[in-house]
Amino acid sequence: MVDRPLKQRFVLDTSLFLTPEIRSGDEDLEAACLELLELISEAKLVHNISCYMPPSIQAELTTMLEDRAISDDVLTKLDTWVITKSPAHHEVRIPADLVYEFIDEMSERVDRGLRVSEKAVRKAEESRAETVEEHDHMTEVDKVISDLRDEYRDTLRQGVLDSREDFDLLILAQELDAGVVTEDQGIINWAEDFGLRYLKGRNFPPLLREYLAADDPDRWRDES
Repeated sequence: MVDRPLKQRFVLDTSLFLTPEIRSGDEDLEAACLELLELISEAKLVHNISCYMPPSIQAELTTMLEDRAISDDVLTKLDTWVITKSPAHHEVRIPADLVYEFIDEMSERVDRGLRVSEKAVRKAEESRAETVEEHDHMTEVDKVISDLRDEYRDTLRQGVLDSREDFDLLILAQELDAGVVTEDQGIINWAEDFGLRYLKGRNFPPLLREYLAADDPDRWRDES
């Protein structure tokens, strides 16, 4: 144990645990999660580095892990070493400029989404009688609709704050003066606007190893 334990705090996003970027070689999701949680537990014990999640993120992550048949061992370690805390919605203040920026951005995205829809309607009208090669059951209109869904989703949601879970993550990080750990570009964009520290999920395990290597270089630098 170091004489002056650090008091770093991090708020973790679901994407940290699910991204393939934290896996080594052919490591599967469960092994990667266990390794990450071991680093989190050691960092807590050795350097007093605390990791948090709002309840909405914790519930989202738990559901996703259960859907992927991840063992109870992972869920138990998650509950043990990652603190679940509700953000103080009524206490944390958000600058009005950020709200205005969000409104302007969403208005612009809606306009872009309408243009995507208009283009799809014109394309469907031109090719509604045709069928797609290798898919006799799918008409060109069906394909246009499928493409529209994907493009519309990307246009409106990619790179933007689009869920209560994302918002809870940022509010909790601001409340705790903590760093945000995520692979979600939309959250990163808003972390910058909030003036929050942030870290790509893929860089979080190496960061924890560096902290731990300062105390036990033989163990932790050999593992990396």
